[in-house]
Amino acid sequence: MDSDDEKLKGEKVEGLKSETTLPLFNSSTLPLPAHSVRVEVRGLRKSYAGQQVLKGIDLSVERGEIFVIMGPSGSGKSVLLKHIIGLELPDEGQILIEGESILTPGVMDKYRLAMVFQSGALLNSLTVGENVGLYLSEHRLKTAGEIDRITDEKLEFLGLRNVKHRSPSELSGGMKKRVAIARALVIDPQLILYDEPTSELDPLMTVTIGKEILDLKHRIHVTSIVVTHDRDLAFGVADRMAMMYDGNLIAVGLPEQLRHNRDPIIQKFLTADFNLNDKEPA
Repeated sequence: MDSDDEKLKGEKVEGLKSETTLPLFNSSTLPLPAHSVRVEVRGLRKSYAGQQVLKGIDLSVERGEIFVIMGPSGSGKSVLLKHIIGLELPDEGQILIEGESILTPGVMDKYRLAMVFQSGALLNSLTVGENVGLYLSEHRLKTAGEIDRITDEKLEFLGLRNVKHRSPSELSGGMKKRVAIARALVIDPQLILYDEPTSELDPLMTVTIGKEILDLKHRIHVTSIVVTHDRDLAFGVADRMAMMYDGNLIAVGLPEQLRHNRDPIIQKFLTADFNLNDKEPA
């Protein structure tokens, strides 16, 4: 599947002016400090050109929880994420935040949602600091001085203040991911969605990104939904997790419950390695 941030180019979504305008709320002033939200998905179905991609998804994510959706490529994980954030409209079903449908007028304006795309979607024509403060400046939510202060605060939060004036093109893949997270934090989000946050990263940087996700849970108590096929990340950060396969959630539970689930599809995904002579799990 192509990178979702590439697919988003040119899409027009209410409250979202471009693929770089990642925080999703439409207020004339910045909201109060963050608190987490509960998310529910009920009977979600989506088809493209007659092909079912989501086949009746039901799940709930509790306040302050890190909920990981894992599964192989093409299973529908990123499509589900885009529905939760409001970038896609379902054929059937509902997405609820704090019990309110996101399709009800005004609901998306009440909550602070942010998404970290697979590639980060940073603009090389802007500095790191300008990327982080872009939403605030584009929507004129703060003065230039206030935006600069908030940008410094979020970069400092992620240990990135020393790259504020650099171009994203000068940064490593891991640093770009962290800048994208810093940009998401400028609105004090109640919900952050991560689409393959460790794709194209080496093992050491994967651990760093995982620690950042955990740190945000403990420091700002944000609700997090993480889509990944990275097994180490999934089991390293999840409070609960789901396995997605062919447009269905085939299991939901605690990490250890999924690790010991004997469904052959789950075990094949969890035990896949480079041993070409490996047999199917018993």
